[in-house]
Amino acid sequence: MQFIAYLNFNGNCRAAFDVYRDVFKGDIRMRMTYGDSPMCDEMPADSHNLIMHTLLEADGAVLMGADGPPPHGDPGQGTCVNINVDTPEEAERIFAALSAGGQVQMPLQETFWAIRWGSFTDRFGKPWMINCMKEV
Repeated sequence: MQFIAYLNFNGNCRAAFDVYRDVFKGDIRMRMTYGDSPMCDEMPADSHNLIMHTLLEADGAVLMGADGPPPHGDPGQGTCVNINVDTPEEAERIFAALSAGGQVQMPLQETFWAIRWGSFTDRFGKPWMINCMKEV
C-alpha cells in the first residue's frame, strides 16, 4: 500500500509541477490536459489546456495533481505535504527552492525531533513541511 499526495490547483498545476520536478530532480511520468482526454467535448473550451492529471516521480516517491475541476481547485486548507530527507543540506536546498516566492511559517531550524525542520506555503499556495529527523 502507498499513500500518495494529490494536489488540486486552480489553473497553475503545470507551472507548479514543473517547479516540483526541478526541485525534487524527478520526472513527469504523465501529464494529460482536459483537451487530451476522452471527455474533451464535455469540457468548456477554456479548460482544454488545464491539467486533468499529472504524475511526478522522484527518488521512488510519487506526487500527483490536477487543475480542479470545481470544487477541487481549492487552496488545500487542512492539508500539508511532508517531506523527509536524509541530510541537512538536502533539507536546506529543498526548503530554499520551494519556499522562494511563498510564505514561510517556520524557518528551517533544529528542533528537539529534527536536525532541520521548517514549514511554508509555496508560491502556488500549497503547504509543505521539510523534516531531516534526528536518529532515535
